Order: sequence, then C-alpha cells, then structure tokens
Amino acid sequence: MKRVTILIAEDEREIADLVALHLQKEGYHCIQVADGKAAVQAIQSQSIDLAILDIMMPELDGYEVTRRVRVKHNLPIIFLSAKASDFDKITGLVMGADDYMIKPFNPMELLARVNSQLRRSLQFSQPAAANQTSVLEAGGLIISPDQHTVTLYGEAVDLTPKEFDILYLLASHSRQVFSAESIFQQVWGEAYYETGNTVMVHIRTLRRKLGEDQNKDRFIKTIWGVGYTFNA
Repeated sequence: MKRVTILIAEDEREIADLVALHLQKEGYHCIQVADGKAAVQAIQSQSIDLAILDIMMPELDGYEVTRRVRVKHNLPIIFLSAKASDFDKITGLVMGADDYMIKPFNPMELLARVNSQLRRSLQFSQPAAANQTSVLEAGGLIISPDQHTVTLYGEAVDLTPKEFDILYLLASHSRQVFSAESIFQQVWGEAYYETGNTVMVHIRTLRRKLGEDQNKDRFIKTIWGVGYTFNA
C-alpha cells in the first residue's frame, strides 16, 4: 500500500511538531519545512499527498505557495493560520486552498479534516474500473471523472479537487437544485457551520474559471434563496 505523505509548512517548531505527532500516530509520513520556498520545493520534488500550510511564513507566504503549487499540482491544501477574519478565509479559498483552520486549533479536528480531504483526493487516484464513469458534455464543456479533467472548447480548465467535485456533482444532476448545505455535505462529507460561505467562495471561483464573468449563469445558475443548479 502506498505510504501517504503529508507536508507541514510551519515556522513555529512547537506547532509543527504537535501536528506531526498526531498525524504520525494515524500512520501518516510527515515532512516538515519552516518556510514557503522550502514548501514549494518539497511539493515539486517529492510525492506529497496533502499539504498543511501556515500563511505567515518566511521567504514565501502560504498564499504565494498555493498560487505556485496550483500551476501543476492538485493535492489538497489546508491552511492552518492565526489569521481569523472572513477576508483571510475567503482569500485562502479563492487562492486554491481546500480547507482553512484557525489557530489555536484542536489537533483531533485537524486530523479529521485531513482524513476527509485524503478520502476524497485518493479515491480519484485509483485505477479506473472496467465500467468507467461516463464523460459529461454540455455546451463545449467536457468533464471526465475518471481522468479528473475538465476542458472548455478544447482548452484545459485548471480546477482544485473541491471545485471539480462541485462541478461534477451539479453537472451529473442537471437541473436539480442543490442547497449550499447539501453541496457541502456531499463534497466535503461532513456537516460544518460555515457551509454557506465555503460553498459560495468555491462557486464564485469555479464560475470565473468557466468564463462566466462575461456570460453569467452559463453553466451554474443561482436559484435565489434555494441554492445552485447546472444550467446546461
């Protein structure tokens, strides 16, 4: 069985050691770095399955690390930061993070979130079954669940794992309306009190990547007061 490797990018040694201790008890292999530049190098040179990033780090901050990593890598990213404002959380999610936890934190909650992210990420890395899931096509958009890819008129659309999951959920149930809470429960696999903001931010970024700035509701339509539906 493949060893699951988690990168911990945190310049406070006590916090990094605490996180590593709990993850290692769960059987994960941990790599610790203390600055953003080393985090980027680790992801680019090693097989990292998930990254836990502080935002305020030397060399490069967590936002810049995420921006550089997302050019080629779709591994789950969890921000673990003392920056607690809604603006900070939204910025992190828009930059490409999959989850955001605030310091001080409960190590067991962090572990639960790591497990949840890995369950969803690793299931897409398994070999495709003989009866492969059907490719979805609509209005120039092609979604391949087996390859975990999206193209729009032949051009690749670079989505994070959570953005892909949301798009596939909506597209595979065309015209069905999903509430923000339902999307969160099905994509994240858990109940969470901030579901509305988290889903809203991911939908907003997903729309931008699908070119909906100029053609609103082209693929994802908001049903005000109810939720979202795939409009194709």
